[in-house]
Amino acid sequence: MARALRSLFVTMGVMAAVSVVLSGCGRKADLDPPNMPAAEQNKQSTKQEATVPDDPFVLDPLL
Repeated sequence: MARALRSLFVTMGVMAAVSVVLSGCGRKADLDPPNMPAAEQNKQSTKQEATVPDDPFVLDPLL
């Protein structure tokens, strides 16, 4: 019984450690400096983007 309980605790500990390590693998935000100056990023483009038609969704009345 003690051996099975110890094995369970070791397995759970390894799984917890792996989940903590894997959760830190992704990038949360853009850490690189921008490739364009801020003045160019803030300029309004002269070209207008195409508008997307508003298609109703089944769950829209719930919102």
